[in-house]
Amino acid sequence: MTTLQFQERILNLQKNMFHFALMLTDDKHNAEDLLQETMLKVLDNREKYQDNTNFKAWVLTIMRNIFINNYRKILRNQVVLEQSEDFISICLLQNHQTDDFEASIDMEEITYIINNLHDKLKIPFSMYLSGYSYYEIAQKMDIPIGTVKSRISTTRKTLQRIYEET
Repeated sequence: MTTLQFQERILNLQKNMFHFALMLTDDKHNAEDLLQETMLKVLDNREKYQDNTNFKAWVLTIMRNIFINNYRKILRNQVVLEQSEDFISICLLQNHQTDDFEASIDMEEITYIINNLHDKLKIPFSMYLSGYSYYEIAQKMDIPIGTVKSRISTTRKTLQRIYEET
């Protein structure tokens, strides 16, 4: 098979590939990313394709393997959130490192306030502190992104109000 024929076959499969990627990821943007990554991998590995085999199956197997590998990578890198004082203290200290004694007392107060918040506010705020994006928090908690933004904003305002009162 010539390079031109190979490229034509892969281009003709794009619609099928996108639908398969959408089925795997259940998200349009992730499906587009998976499609693009698969296209690159297929083109890079053109010499590994054996003529007289099912081209579509070969391509979709590559896509499935990329999806599985990405999923495993996410699982390996995923941090289990601890809803403890230590976790929140670490996040706060990472964002505001200081040797000031008064600041360390303030950290204890803030940690105490955060730990006494309702879980629906504490969890998204803690995830946000640990570096998750609004989108990732929304996905993990299975809530709309606007709700995540609202809860984080509410938590900030609550912390500010409670902290100013003490």
